[in-house]
Amino acid sequence: MGEVETNVLLSRIGRRVRARRADLGITAKELAARSSLSPRFVSQLEAGRANIAIGRLAAVARALEMSLSLLVDEGGEGGGEDAVIVALLGLRGAGKTTLGRQAAARKGLPFVELDEVIEETAGLNLAEIFSLHGESYYRRLELQCLTELVGQSRSLVVALSGGVVQNSDAFELARRSCTTVWLQARPEDHMARVVAQGDRRPISNRGDAMSELRAILKGREPLYQLADHRVVTSGVPQDAALDALSALLGAAV
Repeated sequence: MGEVETNVLLSRIGRRVRARRADLGITAKELAARSSLSPRFVSQLEAGRANIAIGRLAAVARALEMSLSLLVDEGGEGGGEDAVIVALLGLRGAGKTTLGRQAAARKGLPFVELDEVIEETAGLNLAEIFSLHGESYYRRLELQCLTELVGQSRSLVVALSGGVVQNSDAFELARRSCTTVWLQARPEDHMARVVAQGDRRPISNRGDAMSELRAILKGREPLYQLADHRVVTSGVPQDAALDALSALLGAAV
């Protein structure tokens, strides 16, 4: 098993542990106590970064009241479902739509832009949603639409909003139910790509738009870093970033 496949399996196990722990209504600390393991190990396991020994995994499986084979099964997501959703994170201009659509096409998977689903559900475009109803309404729709999406029995790639990490319920759902990938780019590239698409809103009537963007990215980065995987889209050819994302999709689905 190669490094990509190993990392995907570790992420899948971590996601199953988080989901099962949520079903049981226990904290990570309680799981650590039940399995006689350290809270640090449980945290690393749920993040998909633990150095796993089979004995430790068996202890976790017993504490979660599930079989070891179900916990480590490479085929599905623990509930008999073969569908896998890969959720892309990152600010606008990271490449979620461009790379996500191309990588999904390579693997024969549907590509979904969650904001488009939100617009269709609301019967309004994003600007109208925010101006008429405000951000809180948008965030409720975001959670509702993502919940419906993960409830479908089909594998797909979905681009999430840049601010989904600030919607704690929606972000936790994504982490629990999806393979998450952060498309990481430099602030300058975020800005340049958005403007190149013809959208000048980020810089219109703003004296120091770049400083604002850097502040937003700095505030969100600790949450983006919780993603199962990371693909850097700055300083590399687009084809290289596309290959990296496609490899993750191929291993995950």
